[in-house]
Amino acid sequence: MRIVIISDAWTPQVNGVVRTLKQTERELKAQGHQLRFIVPQGRRGFALPFYPEIRLALVSAGAIGREIEAFLPDAVHIATEGPMGLAARRWCLAHDVRFTTAFHTRHAEFIHAMLPLAGIQSAVWAFLKWFHAPSHAVMAPTASMVEVLNAQGFDRVKLWSRGVDHDLFKPQRKNPLKHLPRPRLVLSGRVAAEKGIEEFLALDVPGSKIVIGDGPLRKKLQAKYPQVHFTGFLHNGEYASHMAAADCFVFTGRHDTFGLVTLEALSCGVPVAAYPVPGPRDIIEDGVSGALDMDLEKAVKRALKITPKAARARALQFSWKNAARQFADYLAPVLPSP
Repeated sequence: MRIVIISDAWTPQVNGVVRTLKQTERELKAQGHQLRFIVPQGRRGFALPFYPEIRLALVSAGAIGREIEAFLPDAVHIATEGPMGLAARRWCLAHDVRFTTAFHTRHAEFIHAMLPLAGIQSAVWAFLKWFHAPSHAVMAPTASMVEVLNAQGFDRVKLWSRGVDHDLFKPQRKNPLKHLPRPRLVLSGRVAAEKGIEEFLALDVPGSKIVIGDGPLRKKLQAKYPQVHFTGFLHNGEYASHMAAADCFVFTGRHDTFGLVTLEALSCGVPVAAYPVPGPRDIIEDGVSGALDMDLEKAVKRALKITPKAARARALQFSWKNAARQFADYLAPVLPSP
């Protein structure tokens, strides 16, 4: 198929949406499909107030439509609900072009964490339901998220899982953290309030704490927790080797749709400690490949007893190849059959 994907999120952003789209692109091309990404790069735009590294493009529905038409696609997928996604949605509806969408981010919960105003969550959920209503298939990454969206009144919700690069994320002999006392507890993600990172930093547990990533709270938290090791953003092999050097990966997200980093840790043979919420509870088998508990300290202590072999075995059940096939199966023909 010739597939157009419109997304407000793209490189150089470092997040699960971009990683998912890049891995899906690689697998779909390997399976013989042709892709055209319509993304913000090279367009006029503005930075998000709370996420200055994310720039949203200012683009018209007509401009998006011309790019879609020029590719002559068999299928159109709108990946995000930002200005690019809104313009593509408007053009598709105006021209009776079928499209699919994906639910990558729990915007209602994240926005409420940054702006805790009365009624803001219900307003955001209403917008998201409106945005996805015309979609031929709304792709959600876990069974838990499918349930959440169905409960919110979304229609045609489909499970589109995720994968992990087992060759990159694997147990390694290289150990960049060997100078730190064990157990080595690693967290990876944006250093921001909505990620709950301070819940990890405040844990009263022995060993060393390492935070991989960057964000607006990094300087403040480094000053408050001088004993914690902040690496900043790491990429590819360096990131994978730091992940594999951990004794336990701690995931503090309460409102993530999946949590790719948990799967990357498991693939490295590192057990995961997390809250029993959508995302972690779909990936981690409590007491087998990690530990789930509303008391994160208890989860860490139990996770440290999990064997690397069991953690790795769980990750091997996920692959980007299968995820890409799911994605392709859900795509809708641009025009309905006669």
